[in-house]
Amino acid sequence: MNGPPATERALSLPAYDDPRTSALLEGDLLHELSYAFGGPFHFLLPDRFDANTAAFKAVLEESGTEGRIHYAKKANKAAAWIERCALSGTGVDVASAGELREALGHGVRGENIVVTGPAKAEELLRTAVLQDCLIAVDAPDELERVIALAGALRPARLLLRRLPPAQEHSRFGFDDAGLEAALLRCREAADWVRMEGFSFHLSGYAVQPRADLAAQLIALSLRARGLGLQADRISIGGGFAVDYVSAGDWDRFQREQRPEDYHAGKTFPDFYPYHSPVAGADALRAVLAATPAGERSTLAELLREAGVVLLLEPGRALLDGAGGTVFRVQGVKARDYGIVTVDGTSLSLSEQWFNSEFLPDPVLVPGAPTASGGPFPACVGGASCLESDMLTWRKVPFPARPAVGDLLVYPNTAGYQMDSNESPFHDLPLPPKVVVESGGERPRWRLDRHPSS
Repeated sequence: MNGPPATERALSLPAYDDPRTSALLEGDLLHELSYAFGGPFHFLLPDRFDANTAAFKAVLEESGTEGRIHYAKKANKAAAWIERCALSGTGVDVASAGELREALGHGVRGENIVVTGPAKAEELLRTAVLQDCLIAVDAPDELERVIALAGALRPARLLLRRLPPAQEHSRFGFDDAGLEAALLRCREAADWVRMEGFSFHLSGYAVQPRADLAAQLIALSLRARGLGLQADRISIGGGFAVDYVSAGDWDRFQREQRPEDYHAGKTFPDFYPYHSPVAGADALRAVLAATPAGERSTLAELLREAGVVLLLEPGRALLDGAGGTVFRVQGVKARDYGIVTVDGTSLSLSEQWFNSEFLPDPVLVPGAPTASGGPFPACVGGASCLESDMLTWRKVPFPARPAVGDLLVYPNTAGYQMDSNESPFHDLPLPPKVVVESGGERPRWRLDRHPSS
């Protein structure tokens, strides 16, 4: 069967057009790299990372807010982002000894690194203290370990992580009683620890709850200063959404999607909000402009009045448009709809980690000119022997029947999709990361310098 499958229904969800990615789709570089690597790969666009970081810094400046941005390294392991942070003075948020070594090894100064995560390993805490990193302390026993290390090594810098009152079942942070005891302990150990403030992390992307809890941390900072502690900064973590698709396409998709739009009638409990009306740096602008509950001033005004520095730890939002993932078509079969098999696995698109699906349409890049032949609805499966190894369960309406040697390019995958869940299953190699930079008549490329890339 060479024509389109018999089904008439196929639900599209195109990503926003991005000029840098579009230029790669129109050239021959992606096919050359696919041939060279003999398998899937990721491409990275560091210029977009720079632009996103600059946009966040511009919002801080325009609002008169003193603040610092720390790239949350967990969002993507590539060294390219850390190299850019080192050059621009942007901070980095790490949560393991390996991440800390990578940040230091690529030139980020310890004073510009925030160390987060629960129950930190001894090696991580020791290195963080020695390198003058800012440690977000999560629990009383961890506070005691930091104090002991500081007494043996050098004074330590720390934040106390607040348990969000609205997320009382979270396993992270101090509750009210624990926080009060921690403040008194920091005062007792003032020769060895410098308590610089507080931090929190909220699930979801809502603006008002972030402003409300940030205002509570400002009040806590004033209380801590009354105890003689420094307490001049707060971290509101991440939670700045990425806007992948248009409002109209997203509304239509949510309204019309049905089980028959997916291979084997697959259903999902929920999806990432692929359209967000307030995203990235605009979300930070909205948080700073919000008036917290019980206050008469905006959050930006409260920060200025209290002399509190705002720390941010965005990950995905700094990687918006900063890369994509490329697979080569290995086979195509047609039933009532097409089933495309590619040369990698779904473990290289990590949304399935959350029992969900990365929804923006993959783009078909033919290996040779081909007649359209009309839409060809097809799902996309991986090269493993598992029924569950599906990169895209949805039947995507490709403009023509894919052929062996064609490429499928998944757009905007740099944030969390590339390496959160990769595995060399079947002894298939992990997709390498290729850094693509503008230069001359055609883009220049190199392999990323992270050991796993």
